[in-house]
Amino acid sequence: MSTATPEAPKLPPAWFKHAFWRAHRLLHRLSGGRFLWTPASKRGWGALRLTTTGRRSGQPRTVIIGYIEDGPNLVTMAMNGWDEGHPAWWFNLEAEPDATVRLAHERPRAVRARAATGDERDRLWKRWADIDTDLDAYAASRWAITPVVVLEPRETSPTEAGGTRPPPSNT
Repeated sequence: MSTATPEAPKLPPAWFKHAFWRAHRLLHRLSGGRFLWTPASKRGWGALRLTTTGRRSGQPRTVIIGYIEDGPNLVTMAMNGWDEGHPAWWFNLEAEPDATVRLAHERPRAVRARAATGDERDRLWKRWADIDTDLDAYAASRWAITPVVVLEPRETSPTEAGGTRPPPSNT
């Protein structure tokens, strides 16, 4: 058994990755989300639209990221396209863990984000590695440990759901 670090597969240049994701977001917008992948695809993972609250601006920030399902939870990785550092959406979730996700052909749903740790992180990392055989090689090319992010379902408040809070009862 070799203990050598696996050689990371070649990644496209950053400008290409950024252009690809811009085009993907545009296609998503124009199609009304019809082209988001699902975990049933041959890839083994799906794509979701995540809306966070900007940690500095307080404004909604939307990205499209990959996910797998783990019971009622959705699991993703804060990998920043395998570039160094963590993606802005992860910093936003660290500051404000309540967010909204939209999966293909579904209505938006409220989630609360947290980083998986310990045995849970190891288990979820292995599930991703079973789908993406280059995962460990990509991760080894980064100085930062890639957070495994769990998006858990949460209840929405009446104001989040688009309504208003009911008046207090007199009883």
